[in-house]
Amino acid sequence: MNPQVALNKNALVAFLGKPAADFTRDDIIRFITENGIEMVNFMYPAADGRLKTLNFVINSLEYLETILCLGERVDGSSLFPFISAGSSDLYVVPRYRTAFVDPFAEIPTLTMLCSYCNKDGEPLESSPENTLRKACREFTKETGLTFQAMGELEYYVIAEDSGEFPATDQRGYHESAPFAKFNDFRTLCMSYIARTGGQIKYGHSEVGNFTLNGTIYEQNEIEFLPVDAEDAADQIMLAKWVIRNLAHHNGLQVTFAPKITAGKAGSGLHIHMRMMRNGRNVMLDENRAISTEARRAIAGLMDLAPAITAFGNTNPTSYFRLVPHQEAPTNVCWGDRNRSVLVRVPLGWTAKTDMCNEINPGNPIPADMDTTRKQTVEIRSADCSADIYQLLAGLAVALRHGFEMPDALDVAARTYVDVNIHAAANADRLATLGQLPVDCAQSADCLEKVRAIFEERGVFSPAMIDGVLAKLRSYDPAESEAAKADPARMLQMVQRFFHV
Repeated sequence: MNPQVALNKNALVAFLGKPAADFTRDDIIRFITENGIEMVNFMYPAADGRLKTLNFVINSLEYLETILCLGERVDGSSLFPFISAGSSDLYVVPRYRTAFVDPFAEIPTLTMLCSYCNKDGEPLESSPENTLRKACREFTKETGLTFQAMGELEYYVIAEDSGEFPATDQRGYHESAPFAKFNDFRTLCMSYIARTGGQIKYGHSEVGNFTLNGTIYEQNEIEFLPVDAEDAADQIMLAKWVIRNLAHHNGLQVTFAPKITAGKAGSGLHIHMRMMRNGRNVMLDENRAISTEARRAIAGLMDLAPAITAFGNTNPTSYFRLVPHQEAPTNVCWGDRNRSVLVRVPLGWTAKTDMCNEINPGNPIPADMDTTRKQTVEIRSADCSADIYQLLAGLAVALRHGFEMPDALDVAARTYVDVNIHAAANADRLATLGQLPVDCAQSADCLEKVRAIFEERGVFSPAMIDGVLAKLRSYDPAESEAAKADPARMLQMVQRFFHV
């Protein structure tokens, strides 16, 4: 059986016996007609970062074919601030590869994500999803490589504290029940996400775990497998939608907010990246060391990191998390296995020892298993205030930029650190490193300085960049600065941006 199909939790993949990437219109119609599907939902992200939904009752085969071929009209001015009411009509056209059976619908429903098209039927230049598509296309055109990514989705589950088996404050990492209270909820979320097509790596309880005024806050994480960046963005969008819906159905509250309160672990959206050539990972060289291609890509991330916060850290609470001496980074540097750096090269499966055979004698790793395929690099600055499509598009631009920089390898060498950069003994080294912005206004300034790089080749439209800058500059830096020193004001601001 096709290994991409076997054990897949998406009902369409199992029924059709083919990967989602190969779905056709005829496949969708066949699944609907043979499985009693009564409704079709179109879903698409808007400027507020949330998925919007359009429902269709299947009146006839003719009508089903019509919506699958032509999509439908929507009011773009109600979805995006850069679209005027005078010319607001947009098309939403379904992407068949995203189809899944809605796990929450009482009436059997098939749901698909959609792309936006303008009045001429062309992909909408300023839509986040199309921006990511353009960024990936230009990355591949420049490098001959494919950009793959995956997210680490961190969130807090919030409920009344029973007082039983209290967890250790800020020591929740990989905790088991009964000290971790919401492991069953997390695994239920993982199961539902898999049904939507999400390729999950694993899930676990995270560091953050505290009680406040009789309420327990427990941090969890669901991490995905690397896939093509466009699919990675879709999976993150759907995962947030699933987690929120399941929380609502189970009488829980969840938040993806970057920070809950001072002194407690914030929630990030770490993005792992790898570059592929003909199905092979090029992040390592023949000696299993970080490759020249990877170092060039990292240099691009180093050069554009302050500006990337404009896509990955988009409201004032983002900068309550990005503070010195925490695992969230503030310095523009990279290193191996170091969680205080901006870009981390995580532990890879590069050891020459066959660990599997060591632990399980007589069970060697299969000779054809490529363990170097797992190697990624991780950028640790972003959080779930991000527009995931813009964020991944910005990262794709930065990776491509690294290949275009004549001094890329020098930049990579200059920004590499292999020490605790916050230790007093390393103060001189710290002084040589760039810094991330401290608030939304600085983030906007960083983006504006290099906006031409993001607009090159038509990837980010000027209208989109203008919109990002306007949003960031709409926040009062003085209010944010005051909240950093006042827990009560910080809590008020967190509540305002609770549902990022």
